[in-house]
Amino acid sequence: MKKFIIFLFVAIFTLTACSSSATYETIAIDDIPLKVEEGYKVIDVRETGEYEAGHIPGSLNKPLSELKNGDIEGLDKNQKYIVICQSGNRSKEASSILFDEDFMILNVSEGMSSWTGPLEKN
Repeated sequence: MKKFIIFLFVAIFTLTACSSSATYETIAIDDIPLKVEEGYKVIDVRETGEYEAGHIPGSLNKPLSELKNGDIEGLDKNQKYIVICQSGNRSKEASSILFDEDFMILNVSEGMSSWTGPLEKN
């Protein structure tokens, strides 16, 4: 019985240690304006054509396809970012990539399809 308790303790400790890795935070789309006021900059990870059709004013376009290729040019690790896409799927992947590169990021759970604020077009 004593060996079983020790084994159980070691197993729980190992699983807890493996699952405690930090991750990025996800926010609601309605939180974007407040976070921008706090100094965050919005990164729109949709492709260029999607971004040009309408985006959050002042946001930066950095397509997920570029991030997947390791292109983080133009991004500053001292800047805090909010990551958004069209529906919330690409932003998850982009957030993981940027988080792994030590960027300070917030992921948006929804996407531009839910944005009701002002739009800027190129």
